[in-house]
Amino acid sequence: MSYIADRRQEEKDRRRTEIVDAAETLYRDLGWDAVTMDSVARKARLSRALVYVYFKDKNELLLAITERAMEVLRSRFEEASSRARIGIDQIESMGRAYMAFGLEFPHYFDACARLEYRATETPEQGSTEAAVLNMGHKVHAVVVASLEAGQRDGSIRADIGDLAVTSRVLWGFTHGLTQIAITKALPLAEAGISVTQLTQQAIAMIRYTLAGKQPDLAG
Repeated sequence: MSYIADRRQEEKDRRRTEIVDAAETLYRDLGWDAVTMDSVARKARLSRALVYVYFKDKNELLLAITERAMEVLRSRFEEASSRARIGIDQIESMGRAYMAFGLEFPHYFDACARLEYRATETPEQGSTEAAVLNMGHKVHAVVVASLEAGQRDGSIRADIGDLAVTSRVLWGFTHGLTQIAITKALPLAEAGISVTQLTQQAIAMIRYTLAGKQPDLAG
Protein backbone atom coordinates (compact mmCIF):
# COMPACT_ATOMS: atom_id res chain seq x y z
CA MET A 1 0.00 0.00 0.00
CA SER A 2 1.36 3.44 -0.96
CA TYR A 3 1.97 6.30 1.45
CA ILE A 4 -1.04 8.20 0.10
CA ALA A 5 -3.27 5.14 0.44
CA ASP A 6 -2.02 4.63 4.00
CA ARG A 7 -2.86 8.22 4.88
CA ARG A 8 -6.32 7.91 3.38
CA GLN A 9 -7.00 4.74 5.36
CA GLU A 10 -5.75 6.39 8.55
CA GLU A 11 -8.09 9.31 7.91
CA LYS A 12 -11.03 6.97 7.32
CA ASP A 13 -10.26 5.04 10.51
CA ARG A 14 -9.94 8.27 12.49
CA ARG A 15 -13.21 9.61 11.16
CA ARG A 16 -15.00 6.35 11.92
CA THR A 17 -13.64 6.39 15.47
CA GLU A 18 -14.83 9.99 15.94
CA ILE A 19 -18.34 8.97 14.89
CA VAL A 20 -18.44 5.97 17.22
CA ASP A 21 -17.02 8.10 20.06
CA ALA A 22 -19.79 10.66 19.56
CA ALA A 23 -22.50 8.00 19.43
CA GLU A 24 -21.15 6.30 22.53
CA THR A 25 -21.09 9.56 24.49
CA LEU A 26 -24.72 10.24 23.57
CA TYR A 27 -25.63 6.64 24.41
CA ARG A 28 -24.02 6.90 27.84
CA ASP A 29 -25.58 10.28 28.61
CA LEU A 30 -29.05 9.95 27.07
CA GLY A 31 -29.77 6.28 26.40
CA TRP A 32 -29.84 4.65 22.99
CA ASP A 33 -33.48 5.39 22.19
CA ALA A 34 -32.73 9.13 22.35
CA VAL A 35 -29.78 8.88 19.94
CA THR A 36 -30.35 9.85 16.31
CA MET A 37 -28.03 9.97 13.33
CA ASP A 38 -28.52 13.76 13.33
CA SER A 39 -27.46 14.07 16.96
CA VAL A 40 -24.41 11.89 16.30
CA ALA A 41 -23.43 14.09 13.36
CA ARG A 42 -23.78 17.23 15.49
CA LYS A 43 -21.79 15.69 18.35
CA ALA A 44 -19.02 14.60 15.99
CA ARG A 45 -19.16 17.97 14.18
CA LEU A 46 -19.66 16.25 10.87
CA SER A 47 -22.32 16.39 8.22
CA ARG A 48 -25.20 13.93 8.43
CA ALA A 49 -24.32 12.73 4.94
CA LEU A 50 -20.77 11.89 6.00
CA VAL A 51 -22.00 9.85 8.97
CA TYR A 52 -24.08 7.80 6.55
CA VAL A 53 -20.97 7.17 4.44
CA TYR A 54 -19.51 5.24 7.38
CA PHE A 55 -22.68 3.74 8.87
CA LYS A 56 -25.72 2.87 6.80
CA ASP A 57 -28.11 3.29 9.74
CA LYS A 58 -28.39 3.64 13.50
CA ASN A 59 -28.41 -0.12 13.94
CA GLU A 60 -24.98 -0.49 12.37
CA LEU A 61 -23.69 2.24 14.65
CA LEU A 62 -25.04 0.31 17.64
CA LEU A 63 -23.16 -2.77 16.47
CA ALA A 64 -19.92 -0.78 16.37
CA ILE A 65 -20.47 0.25 19.99
CA THR A 66 -21.32 -3.33 20.91
CA GLU A 67 -18.02 -4.48 19.41
CA ARG A 68 -16.27 -2.05 21.74
CA ALA A 69 -18.27 -3.40 24.67
CA MET A 70 -17.26 -6.96 23.83
CA GLU A 71 -13.61 -5.97 23.56
CA VAL A 72 -13.71 -4.36 27.01
CA LEU A 73 -15.42 -7.45 28.39
CA ARG A 74 -12.85 -9.78 26.85
CA SER A 75 -10.07 -7.75 28.40
CA ARG A 76 -11.80 -7.78 31.80
CA PHE A 77 -12.27 -11.56 31.59
CA GLU A 78 -8.62 -12.16 30.73
CA GLU A 79 -7.53 -9.96 33.62
CA ALA A 80 -9.97 -11.65 36.03
CA SER A 81 -8.92 -15.17 35.05
CA SER A 82 -5.23 -14.28 35.44
CA ARG A 83 -5.79 -13.41 39.09
CA ALA A 84 -7.01 -16.90 40.05
CA ARG A 85 -5.00 -20.10 40.08
CA ILE A 86 -7.60 -22.85 39.68
CA GLY A 87 -10.32 -23.06 37.05
CA ILE A 88 -13.38 -22.69 39.24
CA ASP A 89 -11.92 -19.59 40.89
CA GLN A 90 -11.24 -18.16 37.43
CA ILE A 91 -14.89 -18.73 36.48
CA GLU A 92 -16.06 -17.04 39.68
CA SER A 93 -13.69 -14.14 39.07
CA MET A 94 -15.04 -13.68 35.55
CA GLY A 95 -18.62 -13.83 36.81
CA ARG A 96 -17.88 -11.05 39.26
CA ALA A 97 -16.08 -9.14 36.49
CA TYR A 98 -19.16 -9.36 34.27
CA MET A 99 -21.42 -8.01 37.00
CA ALA A 100 -18.95 -5.19 37.68
CA PHE A 101 -18.82 -4.49 33.93
CA GLY A 102 -22.60 -4.09 33.85
CA LEU A 103 -22.61 -1.68 36.78
CA GLU A 104 -19.60 0.33 35.57
CA PHE A 105 -20.65 0.53 31.92
CA PRO A 106 -24.46 0.38 31.83
CA HIS A 107 -24.53 1.59 28.22
CA TYR A 108 -22.19 -1.25 27.18
CA PHE A 109 -24.31 -3.76 29.09
CA ASP A 110 -27.43 -2.38 27.40
CA ALA A 111 -25.73 -2.71 24.00
CA CYS A 112 -24.94 -6.36 24.73
CA ALA A 113 -28.53 -6.91 25.88
CA ARG A 114 -29.88 -5.40 22.67
CA LEU A 115 -27.66 -7.77 20.71
CA GLU A 116 -29.37 -10.68 22.47
CA TYR A 117 -32.73 -9.48 21.13
CA ARG A 118 -31.58 -9.66 17.52
CA ALA A 119 -32.52 -12.64 15.39
CA THR A 120 -29.41 -14.65 14.55
CA GLU A 121 -28.51 -14.74 10.86
CA THR A 122 -25.26 -15.37 9.04
CA PRO A 123 -23.66 -11.93 8.80
CA GLU A 124 -21.93 -10.66 5.69
CA GLN A 125 -18.20 -11.26 5.82
CA GLY A 126 -16.33 -8.13 6.82
CA SER A 127 -19.46 -6.46 8.20
CA THR A 128 -19.72 -4.77 11.59
CA GLU A 129 -22.08 -7.51 12.73
CA ALA A 130 -19.54 -10.17 11.81
CA ALA A 131 -16.91 -8.29 13.83
CA VAL A 132 -19.23 -8.24 16.85
CA LEU A 133 -19.92 -11.97 16.62
CA ASN A 134 -16.22 -12.68 16.25
CA MET A 135 -15.49 -10.66 19.39
CA GLY A 136 -18.23 -12.58 21.19
CA HIS A 137 -16.49 -15.84 20.24
CA LYS A 138 -13.26 -14.46 21.73
CA VAL A 139 -15.05 -13.67 25.00
CA HIS A 140 -16.40 -17.21 25.20
CA ALA A 141 -12.98 -18.62 24.34
CA VAL A 142 -11.61 -17.08 27.54
CA VAL A 143 -14.36 -18.76 29.56
CA VAL A 144 -13.88 -22.12 27.84
CA ALA A 145 -10.14 -21.97 28.54
CA SER A 146 -10.84 -21.58 32.26
CA LEU A 147 -13.41 -24.39 32.19
CA GLU A 148 -10.79 -26.61 30.58
CA ALA A 149 -8.22 -25.55 33.17
CA GLY A 150 -10.70 -26.40 35.92
CA GLN A 151 -11.27 -29.87 34.53
CA ARG A 152 -7.53 -30.44 34.36
CA ASP A 153 -6.92 -29.32 37.94
CA GLY A 154 -10.01 -31.10 39.28
CA SER A 155 -11.85 -28.01 40.51
CA ILE A 156 -14.55 -28.36 37.80
CA ARG A 157 -16.52 -31.51 37.10
CA ALA A 158 -15.54 -33.55 34.07
CA ASP A 159 -19.17 -34.42 33.25
CA ILE A 160 -20.67 -30.98 32.61
CA GLY A 161 -20.85 -31.61 28.87
CA ASP A 162 -19.81 -29.44 25.94
CA LEU A 163 -17.80 -26.53 27.32
CA ALA A 164 -18.83 -24.12 24.57
CA VAL A 165 -22.45 -24.77 25.55
CA THR A 166 -21.58 -24.43 29.24
CA SER A 167 -19.99 -21.04 28.55
CA ARG A 168 -23.23 -19.84 26.91
CA VAL A 169 -25.29 -21.14 29.84
CA LEU A 170 -23.06 -19.26 32.27
CA TRP A 171 -23.39 -16.17 30.07
CA GLY A 172 -27.17 -16.35 30.17
CA PHE A 173 -27.21 -16.96 33.91
CA THR A 174 -24.84 -14.11 34.72
CA HIS A 175 -26.39 -11.71 32.20
CA GLY A 176 -29.83 -12.19 33.71
CA LEU A 177 -28.49 -11.79 37.22
CA THR A 178 -26.67 -8.58 36.29
CA GLN A 179 -29.79 -7.20 34.61
CA ILE A 180 -31.79 -7.83 37.78
CA ALA A 181 -29.10 -6.17 39.89
CA ILE A 182 -29.17 -3.08 37.64
CA THR A 183 -32.93 -2.70 37.21
CA LYS A 184 -34.54 -4.34 40.26
CA ALA A 185 -32.48 -3.16 43.23
CA LEU A 186 -35.47 -1.32 44.76
CA PRO A 187 -38.00 -4.18 44.51
CA LEU A 188 -35.36 -6.52 45.90
CA ALA A 189 -34.74 -4.16 48.84
CA GLU A 190 -38.48 -4.00 49.49
CA ALA A 191 -38.42 -7.80 49.70
CA GLY A 192 -35.53 -7.61 52.18
CA ILE A 193 -32.91 -8.79 49.66
CA SER A 194 -29.78 -6.82 48.86
CA VAL A 195 -27.98 -6.97 45.54
CA THR A 196 -24.96 -8.34 47.43
CA GLN A 197 -27.05 -11.19 48.84
CA LEU A 198 -28.41 -11.98 45.40
CA THR A 199 -24.92 -11.97 43.91
CA GLN A 200 -23.40 -14.15 46.62
CA GLN A 201 -26.21 -16.71 46.38
CA ALA A 202 -25.86 -16.87 42.60
CA ILE A 203 -22.10 -17.37 42.78
CA ALA A 204 -22.50 -20.08 45.41
CA MET A 205 -24.99 -21.88 43.15
CA ILE A 206 -22.65 -21.66 40.15
CA ARG A 207 -19.77 -23.06 42.15
CA TYR A 208 -21.93 -25.87 43.53
CA THR A 209 -23.06 -26.80 40.01
CA LEU A 210 -19.57 -26.78 38.52
CA ALA A 211 -17.43 -27.99 41.41
CA GLY A 212 -15.29 -31.08 41.04
CA LYS A 213 -14.22 -33.26 43.93
CA GLN A 214 -10.81 -31.81 44.66
CA PRO A 215 -8.53 -29.41 42.77
CA ASP A 216 -5.02 -30.60 42.03
CA LEU A 217 -2.77 -27.87 43.43
CA ALA A 218 0.48 -29.68 42.77
CA GLY A 219 3.11 -27.89 40.68
